[in-house]
Formats: sequence, structure tokens, C-alpha cells
Amino acid sequence: MKAAEPALEDYLVLILLSAIWGASFLFLRISSPVFGPFFLIEMRVASALLVLLPVCIILGKQHEIVANWRAIFLLSICNMTMPFCLLAYATLSIGAGFASIINATVPFFTAIIAFILWQQRLALNAVVGMLIGFFGVVLLMLDYSGPLSSSGNLLAIGAALLGSVFYGLAINLMAKYLPTVSGVAVTTGSLIFSSLSLLPLALWQMPENMPTGSIWFSVLALGIICTGFAFVLFYRLISRIGSNLAVTNTFLIPLFSLFWANLFLAEEVTLFMLFACTLVLMGVGLTTGSLARLISFCRAKMLR
Repeated sequence: MKAAEPALEDYLVLILLSAIWGASFLFLRISSPVFGPFFLIEMRVASALLVLLPVCIILGKQHEIVANWRAIFLLSICNMTMPFCLLAYATLSIGAGFASIINATVPFFTAIIAFILWQQRLALNAVVGMLIGFFGVVLLMLDYSGPLSSSGNLLAIGAALLGSVFYGLAINLMAKYLPTVSGVAVTTGSLIFSSLSLLPLALWQMPENMPTGSIWFSVLALGIICTGFAFVLFYRLISRIGSNLAVTNTFLIPLFSLFWANLFLAEEVTLFMLFACTLVLMGVGLTTGSLARLISFCRAKMLR
């Protein structure tokens, strides 16, 4: 089915979704030091499951989870369990905005993994885009850690990059083994398996004195809003305007994350950081072809 012509409502939803996912790094930064990565992510996926499971059942998609449980289980490891925990660990040491820029490298690893494992051709502009993007990440690392003397910062950056690798693998697995399964079923199934697999580690890392008060807002917002509600919004957006335009939120998420982190955590946003972010996003645009599609779309709108 051909995607509909985007309406003003669709653009507003796209901006809202980018703002929500940008805020997820803020909530990680706030709550990860309090709860620890494993317990926090267990709370994230479990609370998101409470939102999506009823939606999945109402839509009658639960049979898709049962029929494809092996592939969905593998996907849950690569798309939730591992990258969620790695990003939570990374935000123990690095800022929310910094982590979101690193996370924007996911399209690079998606293309590299597709080339290595499934021999998908890499176009010249994709290779150039990856080189530009990775150069931006290197500049970001040098700006953040100076002479790279902090082992904690290096481990955190490595964890964030490894999380991007897992996301890239997950995208390829989704395209290879679950192309006809609905997004709601895949996401709900992934949340089920991720909740179960993280439960032993979460119980092991459970805080001795459970925090009270507003910190739980960050946890619930991370799960219910940034995971459950956001995925429902995302798949609805894809069904309306298509995936090519929907994934342009990749360009907006780091900008929102930098804004939220500066507003609520007083994280410094330097010109050097913005320059590195621009390089990363330019590389993403070249690697995915999103930049060319976005330019063509804007040009077509202007010529009307």
C-alpha cells in the first residue's frame, strides 16, 4: 500500500516522536546512576510491556509472536536487552547529548553488517558518509575526553558504540527474518523476552534501599512514554507516510537530546560538539540516502 501524502499532523507527530526519543537519553542519565543499568532497563521494558501487550491483544497480533518466537527472541537481545543496557551503562559516565550523538551512528553499522554478513552492495556515497560520520565521532571523543586519559569515559563511549552495533544488527535481522510480521507484534514479543532475560540480573542488582519520589517519573517515562507509546506512534507514522520519511527523526533526536540535557541537566553544548554532531548527521544522511530524499522532497514542496 502506497504511503499517503504527509499532512501537517504527520510532521507534528514526527517532531513529537523525535522529542520523546531525545528525552530518553535524559531519563537514562538521571536514573541509571540511581538504579543501575540492569534494574533500570528491566523497569523500562516491563513498563513498556504493560502499554503494548494490551494493544497487541486488541489488534489480534499475539499469534504472530508465537509463530515467530525464535527470531523475535534473537531480535530482543540485539534490539533491546543488549543496547538498552549498554546505553544505560554509558550514561553513567557520559552526558545524555553525547550519548545520543553516538547512537546516531546506527545507520553506519547497519550498512556495514549488511555488507559483511549478507553481501549487500555499499554505494560510494554510503562509504563517504560513513567516513564523515566516524570522523565526527572521533572529534567528539577527543573534545569530550581530552587526551583520552579517563578509562571510565572510554569504556562508556565503547559501550555506546557497541550498542549502536547491536541496533545495526537488529535492523538487518528484522529485514531478513521478520519482514512480514507486524511492528506491534515484534516490539511486544521483544519486550516479553527482554523482560524475562533481564529479570535475574535485575534482581541481582536491585537497590538495597529502593528510591522514592520523583526519580520514578524518569523510570516510568523511559518505559511507558519513550518505549511503549513511542513505538506505537512510530509504527502508526510509518503506516501513514512510509518508512523513508519516518526515519528522518534520526536527524532530530540528537538535537532534542542536546536541548533537553542542556535545559534540565545544565550539560554544556559547545560549538565543537555541534560541529561533530553535524558531521555525524551528514554522514547518516549520505549513508542512508535520507539526505538526498529529504532535499528532493523539500524541492518538490517548494516548486508547488
